[in-house]
Amino acid sequence: MDPVIIVGAGPVGLTLALALARQQVPSVVLDEGPGKDEPRLARTVVLREDTAALMARLTGAPLDAAGVHWAGWRSMRRKQVTREITFDDADDPAPLHIAQHVLTGALRAALIGERLVKIVVDSRLDTVEQEPSGVTAHTRGPKGTWWRGSHLVGCDGPRSTVRKILDIRFPGRTAVERHAVAALRTELPWADEALLHRTPPWRTSGPSTGEVTGRPLPDGVWRLDWLLPPGKDLVTPELLVARVRETLAGWSNGSTPPYELLDTGVHTVHHRLARRWRVGRVFLAGDAAHLLGALGTQGLDEGLRDADNLAWKLSLAWHHGPHEGLLDSYQAERRAAVAARLRAADQALPLLRGGAGIRAYVPGAVRGHDVLLAEGHLGRGPLGAPGTYGASPLAPRHLEAEVPVDTPPGAPVEDVLVTAEDGTFVRLRDRLGRGALLVLLIAPGTGVWERRHWVSAGIMPRLAAAVTALPSPAELLVAESYPGAAAHTVLLIRPDGHLVTALNGVRAADLYAAAEAAVGGPAGTQEASSAGATAGSAAK
Repeated sequence: MDPVIIVGAGPVGLTLALALARQQVPSVVLDEGPGKDEPRLARTVVLREDTAALMARLTGAPLDAAGVHWAGWRSMRRKQVTREITFDDADDPAPLHIAQHVLTGALRAALIGERLVKIVVDSRLDTVEQEPSGVTAHTRGPKGTWWRGSHLVGCDGPRSTVRKILDIRFPGRTAVERHAVAALRTELPWADEALLHRTPPWRTSGPSTGEVTGRPLPDGVWRLDWLLPPGKDLVTPELLVARVRETLAGWSNGSTPPYELLDTGVHTVHHRLARRWRVGRVFLAGDAAHLLGALGTQGLDEGLRDADNLAWKLSLAWHHGPHEGLLDSYQAERRAAVAARLRAADQALPLLRGGAGIRAYVPGAVRGHDVLLAEGHLGRGPLGAPGTYGASPLAPRHLEAEVPVDTPPGAPVEDVLVTAEDGTFVRLRDRLGRGALLVLLIAPGTGVWERRHWVSAGIMPRLAAAVTALPSPAELLVAESYPGAAAHTVLLIRPDGHLVTALNGVRAADLYAAAEAAVGGPAGTQEASSAGATAGSAAK
């Protein structure tokens, strides 16, 4: 079967290629550039804990050393500290702050020697043609040629050629916010702590008194962001240096500490959402499908979730034949999750920036603007929490044996210690991204015995037989405990780590029905979806 064509060799495109390769699906990555990235310390990303784990799992690289897991977070207003958070690895894990070129470099290094991935540099897409059996793409440039693929995924950024070829609208708002950005090496009073400082006392007049954010990077480097007033006023080097000096002096009791300015820029935030993320065999992901990120630098985090969501679905269709309902669910799940974050930001930002009461946004809430802003930066709350897929078309219906656990259906599962089929103890997340569903039995006491002593006892034989009979490949795992789950609870988990359902014991019929729903219904029997039926050809 033909490989998947991936247009764009940024972090999202490379992540998708690696995720597909881990599931034995070949791909061709069309890179418009020369195959290397310019180091830019003023261009960084914040990854939530589960997304950072995804990157570490795919790259095999020690990303903890390449970035910084913040030791804490502090919110300040004028001269007062209004909130402090200390992160705990177990109960309250910190996000990972890393330079984007470092993350991209780790992905590129992981792809060296990967036999299932071919990266073609200096290749700009100009034509896409579709028919029921596959996709044909043409590139121009020194290596211009025709490429044949099973599917095509546009990971080619906000000016996506794929999106334009498909004539997909990309509505939204331009320049929601602007930030002046500087990366510098200096020593601040808060080692490895990120902070948000609103209305700093050294800015006493004008619309630019708003806020400055500081985020640490390795080797004593900090990224500082200053919220700029509305408009298109030029940010001159002199203005930026003045901001750096007054901010460092304000944080250091009036005396500017030594610093080395490493990189600067202006970060303009746009909010846009593509009308469609799938047309036939062609998909959009990352900035080609959405632009967001008014708070923090987490737009890429959502793009990586796109890749993780799409990879296992393409893999199942590639290996096992048509799964139109499954492929349609990519748009249904991911577009809804990103749209919810955009709506929350569009509702909150006028209040947060304009000074209106927070109760107009969250009726009855007692927390203030600073708390809501901090949660947005930390990937929590209505402005920052990752989306769940509880309303997914893949959610099973009417399961008599379904029971609640602390993870709601559609949400990412907790990373508990499990026993694998070979008897080894591993983290649950280590078994994700392999293209198989996971069936997790909660069996207290099994951790103190070798697997051979309990694998043929109790309910295990019946559960193993039920797993073998499932309509899609699945792996059986066992855990001592899971938050909110009673003994003998059986959890069904998707390859991307989202919970399908939890069942009260071994209920083979319910388990089968849930697994069948999770992969979009019976393979090969589905009619083409409205998105899948929209095939044909288009040329720029």
